[in-house]
Amino acid sequence: ELSNGSGMRFDRDGNEHYDLLSGLQKSIRGSDENAALYYLAKLLHGGDLLSPCRRLLVIASEDIGCAYPMAISLAYSATESAKQLGMPEAAIPLANLVTILATAPKSNTSYMAYHGAMEDISAGLGISVPKHLQSPLFEGYLYPHDYENDYVKQTYLPNDLSDRKYYTFGSNKTEQAAKAYWDAIKGKKN
Repeated sequence: ELSNGSGMRFDRDGNEHYDLLSGLQKSIRGSDENAALYYLAKLLHGGDLLSPCRRLLVIASEDIGCAYPMAISLAYSATESAKQLGMPEAAIPLANLVTILATAPKSNTSYMAYHGAMEDISAGLGISVPKHLQSPLFEGYLYPHDYENDYVKQTYLPNDLSDRKYYTFGSNKTEQAAKAYWDAIKGKKN
């Protein structure tokens, strides 16, 4: 029976464990469901349940992301189910999840956009929140729900970052549908 991490049967220096987790993530990222299932089985066989669960949660957001927004909900549900079930049944929802994530469209657009924002923060940019967004008065703030399509153009980023663009829509179907919607709402031409 698998434990939540103790008694794992991997090499002495622990590299095999991390290599297997890396193999799991890179196989899912590379859309190879067979390799991903192998690495999952190897990790579970080695006595680890929590590390693959945690890694699968990361993968759902980092590698699938906006291309298939339900991936994180599915990952959470499957990993929580696995932890509740324990082994050997835990392998069932995890195998389903690995197959779904490996065969899902991929996108790291939000992940990369976040890192772009963090670079600006680390560089000391983004001095202050625009006055119209500051509480308690919100003077000059335009409430989007009062406007057609629940959208009104206004500045949300700090003044020194007002032209910054962190997120770029990915080429997958879901993000392209969102792009088409927002291009139409914001009056942009393709």
